Amino acid sequence: MLSYRHSYHAGNYADVLKHSVLIHILTYLKKKEKPFCYVDTHAGAGMYSLRSEQALKTNEYLQGIGALWEQENLPSAIAEYRELIKSFNDKQELAFYPGSPLIAMHLMRQQDRLFLYELHNTEIKILEAAIKKDKRVTVLHKDGFQDCLRLMPPQQRRGLVLIDPSYEMKTDYQQVIDTLIQLHKRFATGTYALWYPVVERQRINELEQKIAASQLSNVQLFELGQVADSDQLGMNASGMIVVNPPWTLKAEMEQVLPYLAKQLGIEGQGSYRIKQLKAE
Repeated sequence: MLSYRHSYHAGNYADVLKHSVLIHILTYLKKKEKPFCYVDTHAGAGMYSLRSEQALKTNEYLQGIGALWEQENLPSAIAEYRELIKSFNDKQELAFYPGSPLIAMHLMRQQDRLFLYELHNTEIKILEAAIKKDKRVTVLHKDGFQDCLRLMPPQQRRGLVLIDPSYEMKTDYQQVIDTLIQLHKRFATGTYALWYPVVERQRINELEQKIAASQLSNVQLFELGQVADSDQLGMNASGMIVVNPPWTLKAEMEQVLPYLAKQLGIEGQGSYRIKQLKAE
């Protein structure tokens, strides 16, 4: 339990999808002057060195952000994502990758607020150092699944909750649904982004069925596959399920996902899915 370290996987193809969606949602929220609240239930360390022992052991970033680093004619959303990542690197050399907390901090304004949860004893210390006592940000060494409920509805009455556990415990698949439904009951107009890995396709089928059977509405799914589904150990694909997405997100992903499937897929096995799980 709590053995997962994202430093092995930072900047991989799953992060490309997750953070592209995150940037789109936060940029959309910024179109109004009114403040918003961002909650990250599993924040991680905040910043990752791609020269670390962990990153070099897997080299997953090479088939993620690394494969996009010098590409030309990127879809606009991917170009925006890459420019944001470049802002955390010197001399245009890819050496660091920001996690969701620092991406959100980069985009947020003075009036916006962030709540970052991390339970891992080592990761929380790295996260606190990365935040540098920014007064807009509250870092909590607590269970994000449980504690985030007390924040709803947020004082700002606008916001995004990113639910992004490691799924190292199989109970996470049920807990993400339970948490999502409880959050939505307290703050029905909020936007919720749920990340999931495809290790066993049946678990994702069940996840979709539970959402379809729930009282949630206006739910979209965006999935990016790097290899074909198989029974081998490891993640074959990952996705984002978004409740109350910006109306612009689906059209953006229709441009982004075919490109990423071709560019980041392994040996021509890249794939993608776009699905309306629940109507408005």
